[in-house]
Amino acid sequence: MDLATVGYISCAVVIFLLAIRVPISFAIGGVAVVAIFTVFAFRTGTFMPERAFWTTLSLSFSSSFDLVHSYDLSMIPLFIALGHVAYKAGITTEIYEAARVWLARLPGGVAIASVAGCGGFSAISGSSIACASTMGRICTPEMLRLNYDPRLATASVAAGGTLGSLIPPSVLFIIYGIFTESSISQLFLAGFLPGVISMLGYTLVIVLWVKQRPEIAPRPTEVTPMNERLAAAVRCWPAVLLFVVVIGGIYGGIFTATEAAAISLMFATILGVSRRLIRLRDVIPLLRETMETTGAIFFIAACAKIFVALIALTGLSNSLVGLLDNAAIGPVVFLIMVCVIYLVLGMFLDPVGIMVLTLPLMIPMVESYDMNLIWFGVVIVKLLEIGLITPPVGLNVFVLAGVLEGKVEIGKIFSGLWRFLGIDLVVLTLLVAIPWLSLAIPMSMN
Repeated sequence: MDLATVGYISCAVVIFLLAIRVPISFAIGGVAVVAIFTVFAFRTGTFMPERAFWTTLSLSFSSSFDLVHSYDLSMIPLFIALGHVAYKAGITTEIYEAARVWLARLPGGVAIASVAGCGGFSAISGSSIACASTMGRICTPEMLRLNYDPRLATASVAAGGTLGSLIPPSVLFIIYGIFTESSISQLFLAGFLPGVISMLGYTLVIVLWVKQRPEIAPRPTEVTPMNERLAAAVRCWPAVLLFVVVIGGIYGGIFTATEAAAISLMFATILGVSRRLIRLRDVIPLLRETMETTGAIFFIAACAKIFVALIALTGLSNSLVGLLDNAAIGPVVFLIMVCVIYLVLGMFLDPVGIMVLTLPLMIPMVESYDMNLIWFGVVIVKLLEIGLITPPVGLNVFVLAGVLEGKVEIGKIFSGLWRFLGIDLVVLTLLVAIPWLSLAIPMSMN
């Protein structure tokens, strides 16, 4: 059997396993190991398993070992821990409180504040799911108490939570940078402007929605005095400092992305301890939450690296590039196909799983069209961001519903999201059509 055919069959088996709800790490890792073993066992034309065992074991372990020991990968636990520590230290709440007192008088002001709070927390945590979960605990009960329509109260947080994928630091950008060997610092900077545009788009959605139906977001009767608003803004200085360390430090060439993560975590921890909001008994739960999330991501990534080894062994990526050349598919059609594939996958799989499954096949084709990998990474992360609020498996929606403990039905949350999905598609179109939106800040570093 031709080696490329083995690769195609392996991909088909992975898709089947995912369709019957096998966890993606076991699907791609298991199929890859079996396929590699099969290739080596039949290398001489006859089945000789004794020659394949140690070779398969060596290739599988060396692939995953190199990934797990990657220096850049150490950013993931650092940024995940930073998100947990920042919430425990009160930094997250201060971001939302400042946004709330300054924006409360606007149409849907508290919902806009929740989006702004999500954007601020995204610049600390690096995780969309963590952002939706944390801000859901803080913002949504407040909006429901103020008699906001439950669809607006939940949809604004679920959509705002997706900003954690795009606004740096982002776990997805870290994984993308490792698998494509791209600069993670440049990816962080490239995601900033698209993230801000997305946040402004969500704000526009809320304003227009409330202008059309004012009853869904009652305006507060009390007016917050200016001195209280200024005090709330001043209390945000830790969040501003963390953002400056990550973005300003990377842009100015002072820190690498990994160094920025470590310094930010150290600062947030010192702040939490000095405020007596983080005590010794909190350390173990914080470490446990960080290790659980990190372990899940690392295991998926390690299995994906074995899958990458299979693709290289079978020459599948070269075969796909050859098919594209023979079909004479232009770059525009290719990009449309990519968007459709990712939007469909986003309805059923988690973002990390989609990325590690598709990148080994997608990147060689992207390079064959001579596309910029930094820009393409922003497009991919935006597509994955959309998948977080797309039914039937919008992870942010289910996370938020779990946080609210059944106070708002999942169907009602989804029903409020179609407006945000519409603006997401507009932003996606802009990012695809105008690469400058992603590349302006990274290019200004040179």
